[in-house]
Amino acid sequence: MYNLVNALKNRDLKITNYGQTFGKGTYRVIYKCNAGYMSSNDSQNSSPIDVFRSYKMKYVHSIAYVTESGNALTLYARSGKKVWIVEQLLSELTVGDINGNDLTNTALYSQIQYNAVNAKTWASKAYVMNEEKEMVA
Repeated sequence: MYNLVNALKNRDLKITNYGQTFGKGTYRVIYKCNAGYMSSNDSQNSSPIDVFRSYKMKYVHSIAYVTESGNALTLYARSGKKVWIVEQLLSELTVGDINGNDLTNTALYSQIQYNAVNAKTWASKAYVMNEEKEMVA
């Protein structure tokens, strides 16, 4: 559905799919605050990647989409190096999202993965094939 390229069979990266896309709605983020304890925040956003980019992911424990009935569907969760993530969010991640948010010590980071999808800059997608652009002289 999202044409994901996963170069490594990494057992610490669990890719999930709920069979639906997540758009505008309420998202719940559980994160570690400066005092060192867990806190949560519900916010309205247009997509999971907007939520992902609005927090320092180093401190985020999980991101969930809150349905109209009040159930929370986990879109991203992290425990140490292990990461659980939905296909939609993984397909939108860039190299800059992973490297810039200090997620290099998690299962998301891999130079082999970046080479497999032709990622050349931080703006390149990390898990979707990037097209090579020819320079016109």
